[in-house]
Amino acid sequence: MSKSIVNFALIGCGRIAERQIDAITKTAAANVVAVCDLNEERASTKAKLAQAYAYTNYYQMLTVHPEINVVVISTPSGMHFEHAQAILQRFKKHLLIEKPMVMTISQGRQLNKLAQAVGCKLFPIYQNRFNRAVQKVKSAIQDTGELGPIRMGTVRLRWCRPQRYYDLSPWRGTWAMDGGALSNQGIHYIDLLRYLCGDVKKVHAKLATLGANIEVEDTAAAIVEFNSGALGVVEVMTSARPDDFEASISCVCEKGMAVISGIATNQLKTFSPDPQQEVAYSEDFVTVYGYGHDEIVSRVVGSILNADKPAIDFSDGLQSIELLHALYKSDEVGNWVDVEGAFSNRLGQPDEGLANLYRTTQDFEETPIT
Repeated sequence: MSKSIVNFALIGCGRIAERQIDAITKTAAANVVAVCDLNEERASTKAKLAQAYAYTNYYQMLTVHPEINVVVISTPSGMHFEHAQAILQRFKKHLLIEKPMVMTISQGRQLNKLAQAVGCKLFPIYQNRFNRAVQKVKSAIQDTGELGPIRMGTVRLRWCRPQRYYDLSPWRGTWAMDGGALSNQGIHYIDLLRYLCGDVKKVHAKLATLGANIEVEDTAAAIVEFNSGALGVVEVMTSARPDDFEASISCVCEKGMAVISGIATNQLKTFSPDPQQEVAYSEDFVTVYGYGHDEIVSRVVGSILNADKPAIDFSDGLQSIELLHALYKSDEVGNWVDVEGAFSNRLGQPDEGLANLYRTTQDFEETPIT
């Protein structure tokens, strides 16, 4: 590897790939070498955007381009573990993984153990943590004392995902590959609840499927108890109709209240200690993905070149998956459950027939599409 450049490749060229490519190309000492998608048209389109090579087989891509240092995984959620495991075992590349990183806690632990064994790093993506509004509230709770200790944290995600959304791809709305509103749309807000309010001790959740013909939930409500003794409420739904209505997180603290909303927690709507800060710490986003990928990619580069601390430790990111599982487990048992040691019986259950739709053969010709 060059001592001054970190070479990236992408696996999965859906909508998020454009934001990833933008973040990488804007980062000093970062470069996109190649992209890969089972859909040749998608791969070619994103390759042109990145001025990179396009592939439909990631084994081929990583064999042809040994200079690649980091692989960004944004394939269907249920394939993250299989793709990450294969890349670590065969090619020993660092991994930057979109949400949810893995479907089960055991998968996360296996990946972490394997990465350590082969000398590679795992980087989770929770880009909303780096929004200006989120960083302001984080500091006001933990550093400056403007808000003080948390007393109540509330997540409200009231979005619309009709049947046609789930019908776009076979993996959507399945326990094996996706999970429901909590694990797909809600995971960013579940992560922010931990990030801003602290780790959660136990939860009591109820899930329902009300607006679409899918295996998983599109409506969820939960009460949470934080380790600090503070309480919280989680309301996540994709069954709102006919539009998206709200996505917010509020923190009621010892000295005041903060509310963050907008299309992706980008607007500081309420900051009671000093309302003038509300405009100063709000941003306008072009897309729902925001700008947090810039910070994450920059710190991936710093971690690899200079051994800097990454934006998010893998163990920290995995704790958000543990909280996710606790919410599902609580619904399964119909009672309070402790977050520690809670494993859902449904989320991430194997489906080989479905997985085969997204698997890549190890047989290939060493010629890229472009």
